Amino acid sequence: MPHSQTSAPSGRVRIARGASPWLLPTVATAAISLARAGRSRRAAALAVPATALAAGMLWFFRDPEREIAPGRVISPADGVVQSIMPWKDGRTRVAIFMSPLNVHVNRAPLAGTVTSVEHVPGGFVPAFNKESENNERVVWHFDTELGDIEMIQIAGAVARRIVPYVPQGTKVEQGERIGLIRFGSRVDIYLPEGVDVAVEVGQTTTAGVTRIDRS
Repeated sequence: MPHSQTSAPSGRVRIARGASPWLLPTVATAAISLARAGRSRRAAALAVPATALAAGMLWFFRDPEREIAPGRVISPADGVVQSIMPWKDGRTRVAIFMSPLNVHVNRAPLAGTVTSVEHVPGGFVPAFNKESENNERVVWHFDTELGDIEMIQIAGAVARRIVPYVPQGTKVEQGERIGLIRFGSRVDIYLPEGVDVAVEVGQTTTAGVTRIDRS
């Protein structure tokens, strides 16, 4: 199943689904403090940090439209390639670190059917730390033209909530939005045996755009 040919033009930005528990209170506080700033010194003093925080939240939870690039496997996350590790079963794990400044919406690396979405409880150490292997996570499995593809969303020290967008059994297009990790975190994707990696450690990736595999 090829990637969608009807992706909206890049440049358009919306707010990510699942952001409202964090976003709405900060925006409401900023709006109220700004409205009262002319009548209250306390409100005026609160208006500046509240507005800055609301602006930061809007930036953190931005969800830009993307023109989905061609390729068998595309990056599920915006971020930086943290490690590329051969696995015992022949697969290769590509770990992508997402900072608080990255877009936090993750996308399907291939077209296929979601065969499993499993939430695994765990800790919340920084996602760049080796101990993050035991962090809270959501483990995805996709039935694709390359067989089973595993992808893991890993919570970090700040990202305390992972929000899946689609349930088990859903057919997804390549590059389709599938979930959100709030604030900084990590996404791992496991390439099947025989699939070469096209990215390098330290390389910046863009979800839906950067090709992960090499022909």
